[in-house]
Amino acid sequence: MSSPWLVPTSGSIERDEIERAYGALLAGDAAASGLERVRPVVRESWTRSVDRRVHAEGLPELELSGDALEAYRAGHPLSATLSLIRTLLLPGASDDAGVVVAVGDAAGRLLWIEGDRMLRSRAGDMGFVEGANWSEERVGTAAPGTALALGRSVQVRGAEHFNRFVQPWSCTAAPVRDPETGTLLGVIDVTGGNEAASAPAQMLVDATARAVEGELLVARLREGSSGKRTGQRASSTPCATLSVLGRDRAVLTVPSGDAEHSVELGLRHAEIVLMLATHRQGLTAERLAELVYGDPSAVATLRPEMVRLRRLLAASAPDLVPESRPYRISAVETDAQQILALLDRGAHRVALAAFRGDALPDSVAPGVEELRERVRTSLRETLLGEAGVDVLLSYLDTDVGADDADAMRQVLRMLPPRSPRRAGLVARLESFDRHV
Repeated sequence: MSSPWLVPTSGSIERDEIERAYGALLAGDAAASGLERVRPVVRESWTRSVDRRVHAEGLPELELSGDALEAYRAGHPLSATLSLIRTLLLPGASDDAGVVVAVGDAAGRLLWIEGDRMLRSRAGDMGFVEGANWSEERVGTAAPGTALALGRSVQVRGAEHFNRFVQPWSCTAAPVRDPETGTLLGVIDVTGGNEAASAPAQMLVDATARAVEGELLVARLREGSSGKRTGQRASSTPCATLSVLGRDRAVLTVPSGDAEHSVELGLRHAEIVLMLATHRQGLTAERLAELVYGDPSAVATLRPEMVRLRRLLAASAPDLVPESRPYRISAVETDAQQILALLDRGAHRVALAAFRGDALPDSVAPGVEELRERVRTSLRETLLGEAGVDVLLSYLDTDVGADDADAMRQVLRMLPPRSPRRAGLVARLESFDRHV
C-alpha cells in the first residue's frame, strides 16, 4: 500500500510576510503591520507563547525516559490503539512514509514516534523525541501542543512555528478524548514537509482521532462487567533521578505524590548510587568495591559506607534503600544515561544542551571515570558523525568542544564559502595548531 503523504500539495505560504510579523512580535511590537494577516489561530498562539515567556530557540524538556517511559506507555490508554493509528496514517512501508507520526499524552509529552526513518533522525535534532514535552507552554506554537491547548485539530506551517528550530517543518495534530467523559487523553500528530499540513492531511488526522475514540468505546463495551477499564488515567512507577553532570555533589530528586523532593549526596555516596543506577542487574560487594575504590578486596571499607547510605535513604527516600546480595537499587535514572539515550534517538541538539559537564568531575572512582569517558566520547563521536552545522557550532562553544580541532575542520567543510563564521574558526584553528 502506498503512503498517503507522498503526493504533491497545492497552495503556498507567504513565508517572508510571516517572518516579518513574527520578528515584530518578538521585538515587542504587538500592533505591527502584517500581524493582522497572520492566521488568527497562529497569531493568538504566538501571543500566548510570548506571554508565557517561551524561548524562541529553546529546546523541549525530556520528562520521561528509560524505564519510566516504558511503564507510562504500557499503562496509557492510547497504547491499545497504536495498530489502528499505524494502519490509517502509515500504511505500507513506514520507514519511507515521507512523514513522522507521533502520539502524545494530554500533557503534550510524546510517547510514540514512528514513520520515515530519515525524517525521524532529522526531527530528533530539534528535540522531537519520545519523552519530550511538546506542549504549547514549553515550545510555543506547534501542532501537538496547540491542538491540546485549543481542544481541536490544528495545522501549523513552516514559519508559523514559534520555535525557530521547528520552522523548517509543517504539522497537523488532533486531540483524542475519552469517548465517555470527554476528557483529553492525548494527541495524534503528523509532521513533515508542506504535505503534512495540507487539507487532506487534516481530514485524515481528524478521522484517525475519531476512529481511535470509537475503538476505545467498542473495547469498553466488550469488557462489560469485567472490571477492566480501557482509557483510565495512565499510571507509572515513580522514578528518581540522579543528577551528576557537572556536579561535585550529586542531587537525587525523588517523586513524592504530585510533588518531589531533593536529597544531596556526598561524593562517596554519589559514586555508589551512580554505579548501582548504571548497573541495574545488581553488583556483588567485590565488584562494587572495585568500581568505587579500584580494589575488589575493599569490601570492609564499602560495607560501613553502605550502612550510612541506607540510613540516609531510609530517612529521605525509603523506596530507594539498596538491596543486598547483590547490591541493587531500583527506579533510579541518571542524567548521564539520558545523554546517551538522546544521542541514540538522534536528538543531538537536546543532548548537547543537557550536557552540563563531566559526571562527578572530582571523582577518581574507576567506574565513574569509565562512565565519564563513555558519555564524553559518545557525545563527540555522534556529533561529528551525524550532527548538522548549527549543532556542531554550539558544541564548539562548550568547554568540552572548545579545543576540538577535528570539529573545527568539519564545520569549515560544512559552512558555505562566504559564511561570516569561517574567519573566526580559521583563527581558532590556527591558534590551536600553533600551541600543539
